[in-house]
Amino acid sequence: MLEHLEDRVAVVTGAAGGIGAALAEGLAARAMRVVVADIDADGARATAERIGPAALAQAVDVASADSVQALADAAFDAFGQVDLLINNAGVFQGGLMWERSLEDWQWTFGVNVSGIVHGVRSFVPRMIAQDTDGHVVNTASVAAFVPGPFSSPYVSSKCAALSLGECLALDLEAVGAKIGASVLVPGAFDTGIAASARVRDERFGRDDTQDGRSTVEALSAMTGAGADPSAVVEPVVAAVRDGTFLIPTRDSYADQIRSRADALVGRRVPPLVDVD
Repeated sequence: MLEHLEDRVAVVTGAAGGIGAALAEGLAARAMRVVVADIDADGARATAERIGPAALAQAVDVASADSVQALADAAFDAFGQVDLLINNAGVFQGGLMWERSLEDWQWTFGVNVSGIVHGVRSFVPRMIAQDTDGHVVNTASVAAFVPGPFSSPYVSSKCAALSLGECLALDLEAVGAKIGASVLVPGAFDTGIAASARVRDERFGRDDTQDGRSTVEALSAMTGAGADPSAVVEPVVAAVRDGTFLIPTRDSYADQIRSRADALVGRRVPPLVDVD
């Protein structure tokens, strides 16, 4: 955990907009210096400009280990330390599982899963070597425990993000590190996640399937009616300060987890539940 944020350094990926931008701005408002990282370099610069001198914009493709290593080098070169790492970058791919291309899966897991692995590998050893208090937050989703049809690449990647956070927390504890770990599981927020294909590298092609488009349209309608991303800031700050592992954004998370757990104990497929 990281009780005192003032004059400490945070790195936030996926910070060109949505939850990432809200977190970068919210942490800067609490007197942190912030590295604003995103594959959308112009968007990252815009977020950093809103923050002011306390922010450094950095282009990064979290699916690339070399790009994330360059991000870590830039952060440590600029500020000499990193105290809070928020692996927030994420993309959405939906549609029927058997209709998804290998490229659909590779793109989704490259960002949502490998992006976290690369962040941990590039930052955590150096954060441990600092021998100071620190924290890592991985952004998963309520989808980590609320499965649904037409969304297998996204849902399964977010289940992996939750598991990575659990394992990271246990590993850090096992070695006696001064660093804590949390997983953010947001519900419906008004972000650009439904339009994340705009930053999809051309090597992965484009998903022009009807089921894929329909899922994006449904997600866009749900998130468009969601909460303002700024609502995640206080829960994340509180968890970083007191070491809380799971960071939900709605009280409904408890019933959602119980529904899944009860179904699995009963050896049944978890039922569909509402996501708010």
